[in-house]
Amino acid sequence: MSSHGGRRSQAERDAITVEIGYALCSAVFAAAVVFGAVAGPALLFDLPDTAERMLLRAGLVLAPVLFAARVVSVLVRFRTADQPSQPGRTSPDS
Repeated sequence: MSSHGGRRSQAERDAITVEIGYALCSAVFAAAVVFGAVAGPALLFDLPDTAERMLLRAGLVLAPVLFAARVVSVLVRFRTADQPSQPGRTSPDS
């Protein structure tokens, strides 16, 4: 945001809100896909008890880790992408 420490404009607040929503929705989707891919076989097939427990636990560990990593990566990328590489200059592709 260009107003370092000052009040943000409505457009900047809207952009932040949209980016947070995108980060959360994409993280939920990615976590659900990973959980389904890892724990899905344990839920669909008749596997030995040890294998079922291991797959379910792996899914329950990987899904929240991926969720957090996705949210952080999207929000950090949004924050750093907003600032030009050289202060006072516009980027060549703008």
